[in-house]
Amino acid sequence: MSPGLPPRLLALSPGDLVLGEGLVARRADLLERVRAAWRGGLRGVLLREPQLPDGVLWELALDLGAILDGGWLGLHDRPHLVRGVGAQGVHLGFRSMSAAEARLCVGADVAIGVSTHAGDGPATWEGADYLFHGPVFPPLSKPDQLAPVGPVGLQEFVDLAEVPVWGLGGVTPERAPAVIQAGAAGVACLGGLLADADPALACAQFAEVVAL
Repeated sequence: MSPGLPPRLLALSPGDLVLGEGLVARRADLLERVRAAWRGGLRGVLLREPQLPDGVLWELALDLGAILDGGWLGLHDRPHLVRGVGAQGVHLGFRSMSAAEARLCVGADVAIGVSTHAGDGPATWEGADYLFHGPVFPPLSKPDQLAPVGPVGLQEFVDLAEVPVWGLGGVTPERAPAVIQAGAAGVACLGGLLADADPALACAQFAEVVAL
């Protein structure tokens, strides 16, 4: 069975959830934001919360999967949890194991993604099914030490990659057309979607320019 790739619009979780008395409220807020975005057309979420222990992340992933109702759920850097929570993908960063190592854990029917940046070569993503590349624009959610590659740099990378690429970093509904025109298979975002004041409206605006 071939792995199912992420949808063209993929939302990332905030990445800053931590254990503590504020977790319950912040967790509830994230779930409500995903519900709102789902009503706006969102069908894919990458759960990236490196500071949460496996058990807490497991429960959060199950709740997200229920909200997505058959949509695409990916886990960042937790290939050992993918099968148990029914996720469709696992995403790897530069500190993660290789795609080949992850494949041994998740099997052939789970999509493996890898984050890439300017200067990365094919050895970086060997064995991956899809890639993130960026930042395309200055990130909205946090400062980034990496210079944006811009649509031109993204297009150059897409031509090299030979696997589908999602543009990441500073993508808004207004900027999304440039990402797609550069040859990207889709857009991945945090600041422009789940962190937006109105995730449902933001997702609907993305849907107007990115065929979901």
